[in-house]
Amino acid sequence: MTELGGCVHRPPRGGIASGPATIETLRDLPPERVRDLLADSEAAGSRIVRRLVDEWADQTNRFDRPGEALFAARVAGRLVGVCGLNVDPYAGAPRAGRVRHLYVLTSFRGRGVGRQLVAHVIDSAGGRFDTLRLRTNNEAAARLYAAMGFRPRTESGEFTHVLELGRRPC
Repeated sequence: MTELGGCVHRPPRGGIASGPATIETLRDLPPERVRDLLADSEAAGSRIVRRLVDEWADQTNRFDRPGEALFAARVAGRLVGVCGLNVDPYAGAPRAGRVRHLYVLTSFRGRGVGRQLVAHVIDSAGGRFDTLRLRTNNEAAARLYAAMGFRPRTESGEFTHVLELGRRPC
């Protein structure tokens, strides 16, 4: 369980079978560190980890501005997921954050790892950002975000979900 501003977020259906993931901040991103994530995502037809690796390599996104961070989830020492927090480049407002590049190894999904990563991002965003926004076209991810208090946005635009950090529902 993670407590966030009075709300308690529980991993789905009894928690993580292999134990809770350890969340850490990544300060660099050598390709060998994310090799398993990259192979898994590409095998699943997703480019999310490839974009993360490419943006890190070409220095367009290093999660190094004030309030930004890239987090990794480890289970038994193995890197099983990542999720980042950026200043939202589309918002035009410095206190709007953006959840970026959430990816969990296929074999670790349904164990609460994604929930732990997102909870860590939300917790880290407090005090620096007033809102968090994100874009997803993945139905499972959309359900996770909604369960964690993100409101779906009905009109088209640069984000599909938003969380007002001062008004999180439990």
